[in-house]
Amino acid sequence: MNQDFRLGFRASIPTGIGVLVYGLVFGVLAAEKGVTAPQLAFMNTIVFSGSAQLIVVGMWGGGVPAWQMALAAAVVNVRYFLLTAAVAPLLTPFGKLGAAWRVHFVTDENWAITMAESRKRAVTGSFLLGGGVCVGLFWFVSVMAGHGMGFTIPSPERFGLDFAFTALFAALAVTMWRGKRDVIPWAVSA
Repeated sequence: MNQDFRLGFRASIPTGIGVLVYGLVFGVLAAEKGVTAPQLAFMNTIVFSGSAQLIVVGMWGGGVPAWQMALAAAVVNVRYFLLTAAVAPLLTPFGKLGAAWRVHFVTDENWAITMAESRKRAVTGSFLLGGGVCVGLFWFVSVMAGHGMGFTIPSPERFGLDFAFTALFAALAVTMWRGKRDVIPWAVSA
């Protein structure tokens, strides 16, 4: 681990705490849908996309063929083409194979943190990877803990836990605001 990896990891800890909250909720939802702990651990490892995983678990056990669940997850993750294109220059020093496995650790959260940091200084792919590993650890541990709790949170929305995902992205968006030139893209996105 180099210095930039550690800086990326540290910069993503507050975001990781936000991920922890909705990871717990997702773990509870997965348990309620009958996803086993090994299945969930496998999904966390190969998919590592909260939005795609939420869609798959929502379809779980409803008689939906696996290929349709995979297609729905792929459609939701199309945005990663744009995210990874934006960080591709950071990954070129690692070569094609090195960049390929590092792309797995690109999330909305660490992408936004990396882009915000790149406005202040030159960042590397190690910064991006450090943030992805941080977010990934928070996600994996919280999802598995939520799954272990199972039905112990009967109404997550009663505590506002269903809003955690939205609140996290709103906070990230605020850090990306650059002024008047962002009005039109933000309006289109909204």
